[in-house]
Amino acid sequence: MVRASRLRVGVVGAGRVGSVLGRALSDAGHVVVAASGVSRDSVRRAGRLLPGAALLPADEVVAAADLILLAVPDDTLGGLVVGLAETGAWRAGQIVVHTSGAHGLAVLAPAAAFGPLTLAVHPVMTFTGVEEDLERLRGVSFGVTAEPEHRAVAEALVLEMGGEPTWVPENARPLYHAALAMGANHLVTLVNESMDALRTAGVIRPEQLLTPLLQAALDNALRHGDAALTGPVARGDAGTVRRHLRELVDHAPDSVGAYAAMARRTADRAIASGRLRRQDADALLDVLAPRPTIASAATSAQP
Repeated sequence: MVRASRLRVGVVGAGRVGSVLGRALSDAGHVVVAASGVSRDSVRRAGRLLPGAALLPADEVVAAADLILLAVPDDTLGGLVVGLAETGAWRAGQIVVHTSGAHGLAVLAPAAAFGPLTLAVHPVMTFTGVEEDLERLRGVSFGVTAEPEHRAVAEALVLEMGGEPTWVPENARPLYHAALAMGANHLVTLVNESMDALRTAGVIRPEQLLTPLLQAALDNALRHGDAALTGPVARGDAGTVRRHLRELVDHAPDSVGAYAAMARRTADRAIASGRLRRQDADALLDVLAPRPTIASAATSAQP
């Protein structure tokens, strides 16, 4: 491993991610000299996690730093990099790192044109913006995209923050990020949909029921893949699934589409993995087949 020398760090976007990663770099021996934050929460967070860092506009943060950490929303990143390039903020000798999972190096091209070394370094973790996040960083994977000659620098920075680099090709970044969104962001929605339905069913503490079940399901899925599939869809129990859909229509209509979509995908995976025989799945697939609504039927009937 090539150890990065002591650097002056600037954090553009002192949100939940930027403030924690800035603090991790500070704990590794670097000096966070400046940070930018727009919201009141970001200003407070910077004061708590990045003490001593001057709160400055983004262009002044870049001017003050050797290592610039861009921790801003995906859709904001490109415009920010271009805007800073137009002001002449970038300079040779800097290291410019963004934390977006959706973007690779291309979004940093306007900065790279001025000579900085550019890296895409995405921590595969959810953040709350508190000091406890620093403990959770230990051993976490970072999705890293870098030119071959810059990999040693990227590896050093990730290891200093307590993580482990996983190399992601430039053209695979969108798929990589979509996969993580399905696994983490959509999981949160799925769990909350389940808890809402349990509350509607009269369960006072749905988390008490779900915690051991979900922990076991996640562990089994990570260990065994599709062999971990259980439940009525994997068994081909069409009658049970039909009753599920009827109850959801009556008590949780907003969840019907998500349930049916996930059940269809579960059936597809169960069939492909041999957990469910095709001939045993016909009745189930018929229950799950999309049905035209009155509105859609009326629309399709229009000339």
